[in-house]
Amino acid sequence: MDKLCQDVAQLAQEFRMQPHGRHSAELQRVLNRMRSEPFSGRYVLIQEHRNLPYRLARLGPTPTDPIGYTGDTFLTLEEAEWAVFKLRWCKLFGTDLPGE
Repeated sequence: MDKLCQDVAQLAQEFRMQPHGRHSAELQRVLNRMRSEPFSGRYVLIQEHRNLPYRLARLGPTPTDPIGYTGDTFLTLEEAEWAVFKLRWCKLFGTDLPGE
């Protein structure tokens, strides 16, 4: 595995181990770019009631358009956040995470 792939894998692993809280400067830069994408088509997580699974959805083209559910559900917030991270990574860099 070359240096770039190792660095990418380390950033992904850092996020997976600690999706909330302080991150390294490198990971924070990636997250800032992911989170600054336009709202149209953005992946979001929805939990309609406490103790229900998280549902993955995408925002519509305008704020008045309905949210489109993907059909993916997750039992924990950590699983859900990891799934969104991978989707946003792919959108931002045009490739899946190494080893995924």
